Amino acid sequence: MATETHEAAGAAAESVGMPQLDFSTFPNQIFWLVVTLVVIYFVLSRIALPRIEGILAERTGAITNDVAKAEELRAQAVAAEEAYNQALADARAEAQRIAAEARAEIQADLDKAIAKADEEISAKAAESEKAIAEIRAGAVDSIRAVANDTAAEIISAMGGKADADAVTGAVENQMKG
Repeated sequence: MATETHEAAGAAAESVGMPQLDFSTFPNQIFWLVVTLVVIYFVLSRIALPRIEGILAERTGAITNDVAKAEELRAQAVAAEEAYNQALADARAEAQRIAAEARAEIQADLDKAIAKADEEISAKAAESEKAIAEIRAGAVDSIRAVANDTAAEIISAMGGKADADAVTGAVENQMKG
């Protein structure tokens, strides 16, 4: 009996290892492996993968829409920039036109003022020349009268008798040159 017990203990010790490696349980393990894999396949293919595919499709659609919207906004920004540049160019042209009109208007007013000033200067110059001519004529007459009086006085002071016609003739000869 001791040998039998010892042999049974030895067989039990040999069979006590990892149950997965026990060839007597392989058919049962293979069955449950196949059942588990089939269940996982159906769960993944019918539930999880369609949800993941839907989420990916939704993300792809959102990305596509965002890219399209970004392109549309970029096109709008380019159009707005072109409109801004055009408005800026129009404003510059309008400012130059207004400045040119203002310059022309100022030049016309300046020309009128210059012409009026020239007329006034010409009128005053003519008046001045006329006054100078009158003064010269008056001065010449005054010089003749003074020269006649002075010559007559000098002749009288020297003791001679001054003939008015002779004094006037002598003064006229000296004034002519």
